[in-house]
Amino acid sequence: MTNPPDILSGLSQIAGDYDALICDVWGVLHDGTSARAGAIEALKQFRAAQGPVVLLSNAPRPVAVLEEQFARIGVPHDCYDAIVTSGVATREALAIRCEEGPLRMLHIGPERDRGVFEGLPIECVTLENAGVVLCTGLYDDEKETPADYRDLLAALKKRELTLLCANPDIVVQRGGRLIWCAGAVARAYEEAGGDAVYYGKPHKPIYATTLEAARRAAGRAIERPLAVGDGLETDIAGANRMGLDALFVADGIHGEQIPALTPQAMKQFFEAHHGSARAVLRTLVW
Repeated sequence: MTNPPDILSGLSQIAGDYDALICDVWGVLHDGTSARAGAIEALKQFRAAQGPVVLLSNAPRPVAVLEEQFARIGVPHDCYDAIVTSGVATREALAIRCEEGPLRMLHIGPERDRGVFEGLPIECVTLENAGVVLCTGLYDDEKETPADYRDLLAALKKRELTLLCANPDIVVQRGGRLIWCAGAVARAYEEAGGDAVYYGKPHKPIYATTLEAARRAAGRAIERPLAVGDGLETDIAGANRMGLDALFVADGIHGEQIPALTPQAMKQFFEAHHGSARAVLRTLVW
């Protein structure tokens, strides 16, 4: 049985227990269209008082692309020390695959995500000619759902192709709406009997990269990191797998599922989803 989480009014109530912050981006720091001023201030305060902040995102994109988005929506550079993305981890894995020769790859996802493999010896081809599949998202995430990919996934399974998932998120918030992500397509492929490989949260390798980024930023060992996020299947599950304390942001992708914000109600909520968190905040504020 897990202990009931603390219900906080601000990060400052527990910040003194930690020497680094691993913070989710989409749903915590911004909603895809605008930055959250309270979260930005909380990260700045933590950096000043406690230690480094590393943003850990399942965005299937290079860090530079995220920073371009930050500039557009108002996330300043001085609220974090480093960014780690699943896109970077995916690119590293693709580069290793390319060491054996150029890849012929089917890319499932929008054109804007192709920066994750730009410059690598990869040719985007049709399903019939592909040796591997990379999913960075849906082709049109404003209109499509994973159900629209049923026939394509059946064809992938027939060819016994491995699907590389560059974003394990199932959904994200975009301006108050929930948008399907690559993780939903990969999950559907596994349910159809296919093989999927995931890069990003909640899988352990990306946390090793993130903690190393925090150590470099601090110039010392990191002993008490806190993971912050709004995703049960990514942020909270990843923290639980790594044995890290977690701070759950309730006003995120699970907002409509959240019961009364009380210790006992949230304890039952986490138990129903096979997870746990040290504390809960409605939104990230200091």
